[in-house]
Amino acid sequence: MAQSLPISEGNTTKVDGSGSDIAGHEFLAFTLGNEEYGIDILKVQEIRGYEAVTRIANAPEFLKGVINLRGIIVPVVDMRIKFNLGEPTYDQFTVVIILNIGGRIVGMVVDSVSDVTTLLPEQVRPAPEMGTTFSSDFLIGLGTLEERMLILVDIDKLMSSPEMGLVDHQA
Repeated sequence: MAQSLPISEGNTTKVDGSGSDIAGHEFLAFTLGNEEYGIDILKVQEIRGYEAVTRIANAPEFLKGVINLRGIIVPVVDMRIKFNLGEPTYDQFTVVIILNIGGRIVGMVVDSVSDVTTLLPEQVRPAPEMGTTFSSDFLIGLGTLEERMLILVDIDKLMSSPEMGLVDHQA
């Protein structure tokens, strides 16, 4: 059964002169493995429990398949496979975050979602350069909340990257 999240706009503040308009925005926190990530709540359309998908032949491994969401065929990406975080398991906490990226609806499988949080300018740090399988091009910063750290993902950039092939590029 689908859950709805209240969505409200936060105040926009520039962070560290980098031109990032992320501080003061609300982020949906979700987990992949042992790490906690955050995406702009304004990109989230809804959150659904994980259900079986229809596999597409010759699709990349991270593209689990498609689901029919009220008559719209939605591609579903498993972020654990995409980020090389080991063999995915699907349980009662596994959810699909339905995103609206540039007018295109995309599903994203994650281990669980925890909350929606507002980050203030002093709580956001620039993303460090990392030579890992996760390109820092898709990171917009690190959010710190007391003992928690959220890896803030630029979900627009990630889902519209040529590697993903999910969202058309407009010149």
